[in-house]
Amino acid sequence: MFTYELAKKLKGTNITTNALHPGVVSTNLASEASWWMKFLYFIGRPFMRSSKKGARTSIYLATSEEVSNISGKYFRNRKETKPASIAFDDELTSELWEISEQLTGLK
Repeated sequence: MFTYELAKKLKGTNITTNALHPGVVSTNLASEASWWMKFLYFIGRPFMRSSKKGARTSIYLATSEEVSNISGKYFRNRKETKPASIAFDDELTSELWEISEQLTGLK
């Protein structure tokens, strides 16, 4: 939602913004979690992507000429994917932007 709203605000500039899902990546995020979350993480870890594979879409979006003029989209596995329809609700994305400005002190 935030990316969609930011892309609207940046329209007409040479700046692009996109969102992505890296997949379920094996990281140390659970190191500070409860024992239950650590257990679930331990069980699921063999099915998770490496951090190198998890970074592929980020690197692709930052460096590929193929997407250099694409903005406000959502990617997974280096492919544009349609997010939940709520992401395109202009009223809600605008409200999210306004709340974000207030919470960060930018407004």
